[in-house]
Amino acid sequence: MTKQTQYTLDQLDRKIVVATQSGLPLVPEPYEKVAADVGTTAEDVMSRMQKMLESGIIRRIGAVPNHYTLGFRGNGMSVWDVPDDKIQEYGEKIGALDFVSHAYHRPRHQPLWNYNLFAMVHGRDRDEVLTKAALIAELLGPDNRGHEVLFSTRILKKTGLRIKA
Repeated sequence: MTKQTQYTLDQLDRKIVVATQSGLPLVPEPYEKVAADVGTTAEDVMSRMQKMLESGIIRRIGAVPNHYTLGFRGNGMSVWDVPDDKIQEYGEKIGALDFVSHAYHRPRHQPLWNYNLFAMVHGRDRDEVLTKAALIAELLGPDNRGHEVLFSTRILKKTGLRIKA
């Protein structure tokens, strides 16, 4: 985790956020396009976005693929009951698997919900996801004290906070 620094948005930062909050332009040089749109240089856009990232104003810069469009229709959130003192280690190992898009720690809500590690597993169908979840179970060994796979039934629009120009 990076240490967050204090940063205050100015008018140009706000323009950059508005220009990129729905994603970077799908062009060969996206930062050049954003720069042209907001009236600065690509270097300035990248520098300002890096400062916003370091300060926590921007949480991440990354691709958000639509797995269904790519043919991965068996997507399932796998939930695991693992020892709390190993959550970081297992989260990193599972998150590094090529079929897991993200893994994270969540609190248990006992006695109804014993799971503390979540990992989104992608596959072409449910059987493939279950096979991949079995690989995670194997990786966890005896520290897998229980798990389930909760399958997606529809795509929810994933957006963060939006600001107006």
